Formats: sequence, structure tokens, C-alpha cells
Amino acid sequence: MALAGSDYKFVIVDIGAYGSTSDSRILSASRMGERLRQNQLALPEPSRLPGSAGPPAPFVIVADEGFALSPHLMRPFPRRDLDDRKRIFNYRLTRARRYVECAFGILSSKWRVFQSSIQMKPDNFTLVIQACVMLHNFTRIHNASTDADLGLNMTSSVSLDLSRPGQPGTAGLAVREIFADYFSSPEGALSWQMDAIRGSR
Repeated sequence: MALAGSDYKFVIVDIGAYGSTSDSRILSASRMGERLRQNQLALPEPSRLPGSAGPPAPFVIVADEGFALSPHLMRPFPRRDLDDRKRIFNYRLTRARRYVECAFGILSSKWRVFQSSIQMKPDNFTLVIQACVMLHNFTRIHNASTDADLGLNMTSSVSLDLSRPGQPGTAGLAVREIFADYFSSPEGALSWQMDAIRGSR
């Protein structure tokens, strides 16, 4: 489980969960998920979206349908009964999520160990994954900028609490509405987003 930025560098990595476990349960049981729930991830304070006079919006993590909605974790609207506003939100969320998917793609294509099942003891593969992530960030910095800060916080957690994640709370729904309104407003709209969502119907 990892968070990545728009520069394709990993910001937080949590290693040790089983691949057969759902993404939402892995996040819920991880130290990263615990810190997210307790507001200990050092996310910036909420601020107004560019050009907006609306309420301050929290900084959020973008995720897919496999995760539970929360005030700091946005997932798409369900696919049925989507109006244009919800389609635009889903489109914009998908565009943002591509950075994370590309970061994982770059990592796995650069380091051969990710091309097949990892055949080693759990303690060893945790170290190998940590090393690959650090090297990935190093090469991203070396190839992309002169910034020398790896900025990586890695944790390792193997134990899982497999309790069922709850339904999205009203706070998460309200934050998603703020972003959906903004993406459809003159201040937050992209000139091509209507063409993009019409092409995806």
C-alpha cells in the first residue's frame, strides 16, 4: 500500500499485507490507515480551491472503488445513475489517480523482482521492497530534479484486522460534494472535460 505524488515518487509505503486481502481492509489495518483516521499524516490544513469563494477543502488522497470514502480519501461516485456533475468528478479523480498507477508501473518495470511472484522469506522481501522504493525515489529525483529530499516514510505491518469497513460518513460525502461542485464550476472546470465524459458514455 503506498501513496505517491504527481512527481511519481512514493511518499508513504506500508509493506506486509497479503495480496488477496481487499485494498480497503489493507488500508484500514495498516499504520498508514490508522494515521489517516487519527489525522496524523501531516496533511496540509484545508484551503480554498483555486479561484473558489467556497468553503475550504481538505487535502485528500485519491483512490478507486476498492477504498472506503472518508474526509481525506476520495473515491468515485457509484457508476449507476450518474449525471454530468458526477461523471466530471469521476473523470477528474481518474486523471489524478493515474499518477499513482504510473508510479507503480515505473517501479515494477525498472526492478525485475516485481515481474513475478517474490520467492523469499517475508522479512527479506520487506527489505527488498523498501530498497526498491528508495531506489525508485532516488532515480526519480536524479532524473527529474535537483531536489535531494527522498521524503519517504516507510512502515512495515503484517498483522491485519479484517473487520468490515463502515459505510461512508457524512463528512466524506460532503467533501466529495465540494470537489464535485468545484470541478463543474467556471473556476474549476477544464475546457475539455465535457468532451471527455461524453466520449465515455
